[in-house]
Amino acid sequence: MSSRWLRPEVYPLFAATGVAVGICAFSLIRNITGNPEVRCTKENRAAGILDNHAEGEKYKENFLRRYVRDKRPEIMPGLNKFFTDPTY
Repeated sequence: MSSRWLRPEVYPLFAATGVAVGICAFSLIRNITGNPEVRCTKENRAAGILDNHAEGEKYKENFLRRYVRDKRPEIMPGLNKFFTDPTY
């Protein structure tokens, strides 16, 4: 009876569900630990609204955003250049 649910056709579904759960967990942990607007302790919540612009900029300008800022929004640059550039 238990081997009925472990068919090879189900493995991609398990993989997709695992990736989705991993992305959700990453987002949750990142927001709880790094977001300047999330305050978990009672003392921090009692502080009210803080003007912590530097901390907000540090959270917003993460490594991935800084890396892709100067890149062109292309998936396959070589293929795009081949079909659009007449001198290629």
